[in-house]
Amino acid sequence: MRQWQSFWFHPQSMYPLGLVRMAFGVMMMCWSASLLPDLRDYFGPQGLRPQIVHGPYRLTIFALSSTDRTVLVCWVVLFVASIAMTVGWRSRLASVLVCVLVMSFQTDNPSVFNAGDAVIRAEALFLAISPSGTALSLDQRRRTGRFWTAQERAPWALRLIQIQLTIIYLGTVRTKINGETWPNGTAVSYALRLEDMVILPAPNWVTHNGLLMNVATWLVLALEFCIGVFVWNRRLRPWVLTAGVIMHTGIAISVAVGFFSPAMFVLYLAFLSAETVQRIPTSLLHLMRKAPKKAPPPSAESVSQHEVYRAARSQTGTPEAVPEGGTDVHEESDVDGQGTIALTVFPEVSTSRFRPPGNDRRR
Repeated sequence: MRQWQSFWFHPQSMYPLGLVRMAFGVMMMCWSASLLPDLRDYFGPQGLRPQIVHGPYRLTIFALSSTDRTVLVCWVVLFVASIAMTVGWRSRLASVLVCVLVMSFQTDNPSVFNAGDAVIRAEALFLAISPSGTALSLDQRRRTGRFWTAQERAPWALRLIQIQLTIIYLGTVRTKINGETWPNGTAVSYALRLEDMVILPAPNWVTHNGLLMNVATWLVLALEFCIGVFVWNRRLRPWVLTAGVIMHTGIAISVAVGFFSPAMFVLYLAFLSAETVQRIPTSLLHLMRKAPKKAPPPSAESVSQHEVYRAARSQTGTPEAVPEGGTDVHEESDVDGQGTIALTVFPEVSTSRFRPPGNDRRR
């Protein structure tokens, strides 16, 4: 019982929850932008909006008014709230607005959404009831004076997000093994041949290779099961999540599944440790400092002055010397009868290396 209570309510740093909120806000900005071109066609009174029977579990703002102006205003509020959610300004209010409007749009016309949008709806609900503004937010900056900080709170909201990931994968595996195409190893082949959904077509020698498709289909089943179970093991977590990122990236670039893959990546962030999230700014700065910097090309003036200096040195037969700090030789050289060179050098350049041979040390 103590372990159970600690799992849900022992105070922990909210760095992962803040990162989840930021990633979800960015995704919601893209999700909202994807609705704009077809906003009137999908949700307007004269569009393809079906006749929905609104019940206690099908609440939507558009049940009160479904004019084009109402739809546009709701979209603007959703987009602005997504921006506020990303930066953590009035995080609780912004999260509630995003949750209500996402549910309204998806309930009003469910025929234009898919399973990925259902994941977004669940994430919006979890963030609406969570203290997501306690980390990596402008709200936190008002309290502490720094943006990249976090409070310690009970992690129950983070646990809901993490458990949602396991429910999705294990529920998916259970549904697939009760069908026909997944147990017999042909599901991936069918998915790669859906002409109306394929983004990057696979060659026929891949989709018609029975052994290859069997292995790919059963590998996906095994991987989904492993992610749902072993993600709770700290030693195996990086490996299964990395495999999941590779799998969902492959799905996103090959099949049109909407925002399913980005929504799953948001759930993945809930499993990052607070120390890892806290080190992100330091790690980025370190990488920027280690990046090789290109030296600026020499200016035409400095090149011409350097050529004058080298020509004068070659006439006297003395070894060439390059001034310290660059080629900032200001005056052209003039050779006198004694083989000395008259040079005017900038003060920051050392003149000790320009002494001519012999005892005459005129500059």
